[in-house]
Amino acid sequence: MTAQPGPTVTEPLDFLPERPRRSARRRRKALRQVLPWIVILAMFGLWELVVRAFNIEQFVLPAPSAIFASAWQWRWPILDNAWQTLLTTSIGFAFAVIFGLLGGIAIGASTLVYDGFYPALIGFNSVPKVAVVPILVIWFGIGTVPAIITAFLISFFPILVNVAVGIATLEPELQDVLRALGATRWQVIKKVGLPRSMPYFFASLKVSIAFAFVGSIVAETVASNKGIGNLMLVASSRFEVALAFAGLLVTAVMGIGMYAVATFIERRMTGWATRGADAMFPAQG
Repeated sequence: MTAQPGPTVTEPLDFLPERPRRSARRRRKALRQVLPWIVILAMFGLWELVVRAFNIEQFVLPAPSAIFASAWQWRWPILDNAWQTLLTTSIGFAFAVIFGLLGGIAIGASTLVYDGFYPALIGFNSVPKVAVVPILVIWFGIGTVPAIITAFLISFFPILVNVAVGIATLEPELQDVLRALGATRWQVIKKVGLPRSMPYFFASLKVSIAFAFVGSIVAETVASNKGIGNLMLVASSRFEVALAFAGLLVTAVMGIGMYAVATFIERRMTGWATRGADAMFPAQG
């Protein structure tokens, strides 16, 4: 009498813990949404604790509570100047996106253009933009235009470089296949090069947003009678350090807002580039 073999399981059993895995993924997603707020609150709490524990003078390092109180007291002048800074930064950043994208396509698509223009662009980017502001004042006078141009100049280069790298590093094997199928150089760039460079492009946008605010505020401290930079300059001259920190806080909020907009657009346009991130790092627990 021979024993009959038992039933064999040929299908994977991955479906069994599917519900716990979904629950873990939801918890992880919720944690990722809440974690930035926890970090920010912890930073402000530690800041407040250090200022009070060491009895630091307000004109040296104001506590967050004093900064928020000053921001509320001067809320209307802050909002008025913040709108000016946001306007100049957005205009300069928009020009940087347009010219950076077009220039990156031209440089990345042609080795001749790359070899001809890239050294000059490197030299131009090495010039401190603060040194350019007085020249802009001579050309355009004090006001909005120098701030827009400074924001453009300081945020243009990262966009151009990243787009050019994304197009120039297109795999030669892929280009050979497309050309064998009858695709022209422009069709290769349009159908493959540009989509492939989009992750590089949006990565450069996130960096350039911060640079654009730096350019606007630097120009406003030197060559403007309005804006967050001018507000901080006036506040510092009157030793209202809490107001100056409030200007920094408002600038940070505007920068985070523009970063969030860029991230939202990036997820809509290049979601394919990061679709496997959660699969590579599954939630634990």
